[in-house]
Amino acid sequence: MRLSQLFTKTVKDAPAEETARSAQLLIRAGYIHKEMAGAYDYLPLGLLVLENIKAIVRTEMNKLGANEILMTSLQSEELWRQTDRWDDQKVDVWFKSALKNGTPVGFGWSHEEPIAVMMKNYISSYRDLPMALYQFQTKLRNELRAKSGIMRGREFLMKDLYAFSSTPEELQTFYDKVSDAYLRVFTKVGLGDDTYLTYASGGAFTQFSHEFQTVTAVGEDTIYVNRARKLGVNREVYTDEALTQLGLKREELEEVRAAEVGNIFNFGTTKSEQLGVYYTDQSGQQKPVYLSSYGIGISRLMGVIAEHYADAKGLVWPEAVAPAQVYLVRLGTQSEVINQADSLYHDLTQLGVPVLYDDRDARPGEKFADADLLGIPHRVVVSDKTAAAGTYEWKQRTAEKSELIHKNKLLKILAGSD
Repeated sequence: MRLSQLFTKTVKDAPAEETARSAQLLIRAGYIHKEMAGAYDYLPLGLLVLENIKAIVRTEMNKLGANEILMTSLQSEELWRQTDRWDDQKVDVWFKSALKNGTPVGFGWSHEEPIAVMMKNYISSYRDLPMALYQFQTKLRNELRAKSGIMRGREFLMKDLYAFSSTPEELQTFYDKVSDAYLRVFTKVGLGDDTYLTYASGGAFTQFSHEFQTVTAVGEDTIYVNRARKLGVNREVYTDEALTQLGLKREELEEVRAAEVGNIFNFGTTKSEQLGVYYTDQSGQQKPVYLSSYGIGISRLMGVIAEHYADAKGLVWPEAVAPAQVYLVRLGTQSEVINQADSLYHDLTQLGVPVLYDDRDARPGEKFADADLLGIPHRVVVSDKTAAAGTYEWKQRTAEKSELIHKNKLLKILAGSD
């Protein structure tokens, strides 16, 4: 991708009402555009980050044997009344409207109910179980206050997975596998060291649910972490009784702020009984299916990563999610400089290394500032000095100094073989 062909531009200031550092930087760098409070557009570079996060998550979900689908966002009043979750007093985040014929319709904030009813068409016998489905879906939640940029919006991208099991043991086995897969996801995106499996309220279904919380000063939740055991307890269940059950002691726990980046939830058979989702067991008896659900906020995860790694100069993307691996800076219009830069761009592209090529007619200081703001992991500078010496000036985003190296070594580094 050449910057001269990219319609976005970096800007000095973010909207005055935008207080989250991650949102300020993402707007300034041209990754997102704010439409209104809680609603953002993802521009080319931002979309690349989202797609890279999705690819990591998709890989782990596919390893679990889950099937990817895409469901409609339109929700039926009749369906949600069956589980008593249509009432605004019970679920206060609904966006609702009506069809032209007057039929009420909601816009999806979650999909447990519709996916369970859909699976009535495909589950009849124990031989059909276990089964797991997932999707990447835009969710709409009418939050009273949208804040923290894309870390808490009224519209967001979510990966939600739903598993259907025949027994509690079968459910628990899959539940544990998803928990491990989630930990791998957070490690791959660069948040593994600061993300904790956290005990939270199970609501009306179980005593505990599990969240995945990333420690960050701008997080909305207060949790208590045992760093040695990589476990956390949400403040909502931080009682002596709960700690005793979990085998934790107050003196072993540290109070921190954190942002929820994922959750896993065991519904048991409650929803299946409400919605009539049954299967025939080996003895021919009808039994309700066990349902569990698993979410990761993809766009929220992008915001948390941006917040977690940013420094005084701008964004700092981990290589696994960065929109490009190399920010190639061309300084000058001499033919030797252009040829050297174009040649490297071609070679890296052939090797499959994503490059953001700054071929603009702009001052060096402007290009270097944009390189830092955009947060690409590697910066390579081509100038009349490097062209004359047959070298390249290479610097990692967080390094203090750059170094001059020859092309073969540079290609090995950038292609991940050195």
